[in-house]
Amino acid sequence: MAALFGSRVRRLRTAAGLTQAELGRMTHVVSTRITQVERASGAKPTLGLARALDAALGADNLLVELWPYVYREAFPDWSRKFMAYSERAVAIRQYAAHVVPGLLQTEDYARAVLSLDALLDGEEQLEERLTARMGRQERLDSPDRPELYVVLDEAVLRRPIGGDPVMRKQLERLLDAAAERHITLQVLPFDQGGHEAMGGSLTILTLPDGSEVAYTEGADYGQLIEEPTNVSRYKVIYDRLRAAALPPLMSLDMIRSVMEGNHRGAKVPSRSERRRLAQEQLQQSGGGRLRGGGGRVPRRRARP
Repeated sequence: MAALFGSRVRRLRTAAGLTQAELGRMTHVVSTRITQVERASGAKPTLGLARALDAALGADNLLVELWPYVYREAFPDWSRKFMAYSERAVAIRQYAAHVVPGLLQTEDYARAVLSLDALLDGEEQLEERLTARMGRQERLDSPDRPELYVVLDEAVLRRPIGGDPVMRKQLERLLDAAAERHITLQVLPFDQGGHEAMGGSLTILTLPDGSEVAYTEGADYGQLIEEPTNVSRYKVIYDRLRAAALPPLMSLDMIRSVMEGNHRGAKVPSRSERRRLAQEQLQQSGGGRLRGGGGRVPRRRARP
């Protein structure tokens, strides 16, 4: 992708009758940096440089749109593969142990999370990562948007990342997201104790052909699982998490309680109460979608 990006820059520059030095002056970099970009050598272009090149060469956003693919080449093969799977998935099931999943993060919350990376190389890299993360959220509003199921550990709600104002906006974002028909949100309360996914996040992706992959991630590692037998094991783990979590309506009550600062006011219901509410929801839905803990992925709804 870096080579493709460079060839496009070279073609546009030549068509514009510009030398590398002239283009460098227009984009406020030295001519050798333009040489590196065109030859796909040295450091990959930053988002800022991609925007400057696009504007200088009149590329009508072509270079800006290519940049995320160049950016991804800095990630390991398995990470890039997971991103590619995510873009095609028809259903996404996630468990988040520590932070709100990227697809549901507000920009300020995402900036606060990304800035915690000890290996972050300055403000420019932070903005690049933020742009890439926010860009991935656009799929939730697209015609081929996936069904999204999210189980949040209670710790996600109670850890005020970015400060109280940022966290309040983030919790409001969760409530708004849960109102969407294609998003199901649940909270796994502390009183459920230990479980098999402690210590990291878990994602199950269902692809258009019906196949599935799993992805686990911790603070400094990630693993993509594609072998069907192993994927099935992680599906069982996820189903158990959903079954242990509060039903969606009770989950929203807990989010509102935390947002209002009433940390003791969530009144986590007993297991019998949870089962009763889940059964009521199942009956109200006509025996179809069990929103309160079933692990089944429903058929995709037809859209006009």
